[in-house]
Amino acid sequence: MLKENLKLRGDVALVLKDKNGNVKEKREINNLIVTAGLTFICSRMAGTSDSVMSHMALGSGTTAAAAGQTDLVSILGSREALDSSTASSNTITYVSSFEAGEGTGAVTEAGIFNAASSGTMLCRTVFSVVNKEADDTMSVTWTITLTAS
Repeated sequence: MLKENLKLRGDVALVLKDKNGNVKEKREINNLIVTAGLTFICSRMAGTSDSVMSHMALGSGTTAAAAGQTDLVSILGSREALDSSTASSNTITYVSSFEAGEGTGAVTEAGIFNAASSGTMLCRTVFSVVNKEADDTMSVTWTITLTAS
Protein backbone atom coordinates (compact mmCIF):
# COMPACT_ATOMS: atom_id res chain seq x y z
CA MET A 1 0.00 0.00 0.00
CA LEU A 2 1.33 3.40 -1.00
CA LYS A 3 0.92 6.09 1.63
CA GLU A 4 2.07 9.68 1.26
CA ASN A 5 1.97 12.47 3.82
CA LEU A 6 2.11 16.07 2.71
CA LYS A 7 3.39 18.78 5.04
CA LEU A 8 3.23 22.55 4.70
CA ARG A 9 5.74 24.69 6.53
CA GLY A 10 5.96 28.44 6.68
CA ASP A 11 9.11 30.38 7.53
CA VAL A 12 9.07 34.14 8.00
CA ALA A 13 12.15 36.39 7.98
CA LEU A 14 11.74 39.95 9.29
CA VAL A 15 14.38 42.66 8.87
CA LEU A 16 13.85 46.02 10.59
CA LYS A 17 16.03 48.95 9.47
CA ASP A 18 16.32 52.50 10.71
CA LYS A 19 15.97 55.57 8.46
CA ASN A 20 19.67 55.28 7.50
CA GLY A 21 19.34 51.67 6.39
CA ASN A 22 21.11 50.19 9.42
CA VAL A 23 19.70 46.82 10.54
CA LYS A 24 18.07 47.21 13.94
CA GLU A 25 16.66 43.70 14.25
CA LYS A 26 16.36 40.39 12.39
CA ARG A 27 13.95 37.58 13.18
CA GLU A 28 13.19 34.13 11.80
CA ILE A 29 9.75 32.84 12.75
CA ASN A 30 7.50 29.86 11.92
CA ASN A 31 3.85 30.34 11.02
CA LEU A 32 0.50 28.55 10.90
CA ILE A 33 -1.30 27.78 7.63
CA VAL A 34 -4.90 28.48 8.70
CA THR A 35 -7.94 26.41 7.66
CA ALA A 36 -9.05 29.04 5.13
CA GLY A 37 -5.53 28.92 3.66
CA LEU A 38 -5.63 25.13 3.27
CA THR A 39 -9.06 25.42 1.62
CA PHE A 40 -7.64 28.09 -0.69
CA ILE A 41 -4.72 25.83 -1.70
CA CYS A 42 -7.09 22.97 -2.54
CA SER A 43 -9.40 25.29 -4.51
CA ARG A 44 -6.47 26.45 -6.63
CA MET A 45 -5.80 22.81 -7.58
CA ALA A 46 -9.31 22.55 -8.98
CA GLY A 47 -9.38 25.89 -10.76
CA THR A 48 -8.71 29.56 -10.39
CA SER A 49 -11.92 30.87 -8.85
CA ASP A 50 -10.03 32.56 -6.00
CA SER A 51 -7.54 35.37 -6.54
CA VAL A 52 -3.87 34.63 -5.91
CA MET A 53 -2.19 35.77 -2.70
CA SER A 54 -1.40 39.44 -3.24
CA HIS A 55 -1.08 41.27 0.09
CA MET A 56 0.66 41.11 3.45
CA ALA A 57 -0.21 42.86 6.70
CA LEU A 58 1.40 43.58 10.06
CA GLY A 59 -0.52 43.78 13.30
CA SER A 60 -0.31 44.20 17.05
CA GLY A 61 -2.51 41.29 18.17
CA THR A 62 -1.05 38.78 20.61
CA THR A 63 -3.71 36.06 20.43
CA ALA A 64 -2.05 32.75 19.57
CA ALA A 65 -2.35 31.69 15.93
CA ALA A 66 -5.24 29.25 15.48
CA ALA A 67 -6.48 27.30 12.46
CA GLY A 68 -9.91 28.97 12.38
CA GLN A 69 -8.66 32.56 12.15
CA THR A 70 -9.50 34.55 9.01
CA ASP A 71 -7.73 37.87 9.67
CA LEU A 72 -5.14 39.46 11.92
CA VAL A 73 -6.38 40.39 15.39
CA SER A 74 -5.33 44.06 15.13
CA ILE A 75 -3.93 45.34 11.81
CA LEU A 76 -1.44 48.22 11.94
CA GLY A 77 -2.29 50.45 8.97
CA SER A 78 -3.50 48.56 5.92
CA ARG A 79 -2.56 45.50 3.91
CA GLU A 80 0.37 46.11 1.59
CA ALA A 81 0.59 44.75 -1.95
CA LEU A 82 3.32 42.13 -2.26
CA ASP A 83 6.58 43.27 -3.83
CA SER A 84 7.04 39.79 -5.31
CA SER A 85 5.89 36.19 -5.22
CA THR A 86 8.12 33.47 -6.62
CA ALA A 87 7.23 29.79 -7.00
CA SER A 88 9.76 27.01 -7.44
CA SER A 89 9.51 23.21 -7.33
CA ASN A 90 8.09 22.92 -3.82
CA THR A 91 8.16 26.46 -2.38
CA ILE A 92 6.55 29.81 -2.85
CA THR A 93 8.16 32.94 -1.45
CA TYR A 94 6.27 36.16 -0.79
CA VAL A 95 8.13 39.43 -0.15
CA SER A 96 6.70 42.70 1.12
CA SER A 97 8.33 45.93 2.27
CA PHE A 98 6.69 48.15 4.84
CA GLU A 99 8.16 51.59 4.25
CA ALA A 100 8.42 54.49 6.70
CA GLY A 101 4.96 55.26 8.08
CA GLU A 102 3.49 51.86 7.08
CA GLY A 103 2.72 49.26 9.75
CA THR A 104 4.17 51.47 12.46
CA GLY A 105 3.94 50.41 16.10
CA ALA A 106 4.46 47.37 18.29
CA VAL A 107 4.41 44.63 15.63
CA THR A 108 3.52 41.17 16.98
CA GLU A 109 1.69 39.44 14.12
CA ALA A 110 1.70 39.16 10.34
CA GLY A 111 -0.43 37.49 7.67
CA ILE A 112 -0.71 36.86 3.93
CA PHE A 113 -3.97 37.58 2.05
CA ASN A 114 -5.47 37.43 -1.44
CA ALA A 115 -7.08 40.89 -1.29
CA ALA A 116 -6.49 44.42 -0.01
CA SER A 117 -9.48 43.90 2.31
CA SER A 118 -11.67 40.91 3.16
CA GLY A 119 -10.60 37.95 1.02
CA THR A 120 -8.77 34.87 2.31
CA MET A 121 -5.91 34.72 4.79
CA LEU A 122 -3.39 32.01 3.84
CA CYS A 123 -1.34 32.05 7.03
CA ARG A 124 -0.65 33.96 10.23
CA THR A 125 2.28 34.19 12.62
CA VAL A 126 2.57 35.70 16.10
CA PHE A 127 5.90 36.69 17.66
CA SER A 128 7.42 38.76 20.44
CA VAL A 129 7.23 42.50 19.81
CA VAL A 130 9.27 44.27 17.15
CA ASN A 131 8.96 48.03 17.64
CA LYS A 132 8.72 49.69 14.21
CA GLU A 133 9.13 53.43 14.54
CA ALA A 134 7.57 55.87 12.05
CA ASP A 135 10.81 56.30 10.06
CA ASP A 136 11.81 52.59 10.13
CA THR A 137 11.35 50.15 7.25
CA MET A 138 10.61 46.45 7.60
CA SER A 139 11.00 43.77 4.95
CA VAL A 140 9.19 40.48 5.33
CA THR A 141 10.13 37.37 3.36
CA TRP A 142 7.66 34.53 3.82
CA THR A 143 8.45 31.10 2.39
CA ILE A 144 5.88 28.30 2.25
CA THR A 145 7.36 24.85 1.64
CA LEU A 146 5.43 21.69 0.68
CA THR A 147 7.12 18.37 1.36
CA ALA A 148 6.01 14.76 0.94
CA SER A 149 7.12 11.87 3.09
